[in-house]
Amino acid sequence: MTATPILSAHHIHFRYTAGGPPILHDVSVAFRAGTITALLGPNGSGKTTLLSILLGIRDPDEGVVRLDGRRRESLRRGELSRAIGLVPQEELFPMGLSVLDFVLLGRAPYLKLLQHPRAEDYAIAADALDRVGLMALRERSVSSLSGGERQLATVARALAQCPRVLLMDEPTSHLDLGNRHRVRDVVRQEVQEGMTVIMTTHDPNEAAGLAHHAVLMCRGQVVAEGPAAAVLTADHLTAIYGVDVQVGSLDGRLVVLES
Repeated sequence: MTATPILSAHHIHFRYTAGGPPILHDVSVAFRAGTITALLGPNGSGKTTLLSILLGIRDPDEGVVRLDGRRRESLRRGELSRAIGLVPQEELFPMGLSVLDFVLLGRAPYLKLLQHPRAEDYAIAADALDRVGLMALRERSVSSLSGGERQLATVARALAQCPRVLLMDEPTSHLDLGNRHRVRDVVRQEVQEGMTVIMTTHDPNEAAGLAHHAVLMCRGQVVAEGPAAAVLTADHLTAIYGVDVQVGSLDGRLVVLES
């Protein structure tokens, strides 16, 4: 018997305005617990919009999102916030807030209104900072960080939330090679401990090196999905990106090159 996906979307349709162009058209995807899934596709393919619907920021015009088999709208907001976290592409960084206090915002779903963070919350936030390599900067103003450091702080905030599902929108796009490697290691470790990660990326090599599964999107539709090695083929990638692509192997891992 096939296990129930931890998160799934069924026949999702979405437009930003009534009568506007369709952003998502009959999208159905399912995500298994303890896996990494990469959503790939050109700009405007609907990847970020799909994440926002999975998270509950937006409601689909048609279709259903389920968490553990339960319809998303049947879940309480706090329950959903504890279950699903987000690392967005862009984030607002409040002036005067320290890095540690920013990461502590990830503990909000576990606190009552106006309740101060507890010792347990500080310990979890500190551990998240340590994982992304920012512990030494914990007292710095988060607004003073570099772009890459801000991205790491956003990852740490999501880790402090302790979600079962983590949505990551282009999570390594602002990072140098060393910090990309650090984030990949953190993601792999979290997944080994049971977390489910769904990430968008424009980079097929990022997907090939990290993801178990891949979903290719184009013009608001899913055009291919399955194990990463089966989806990230030269034919599929050439078709959706419109450039000649070659796919080979280096030390046992897929490598994608433009011709």
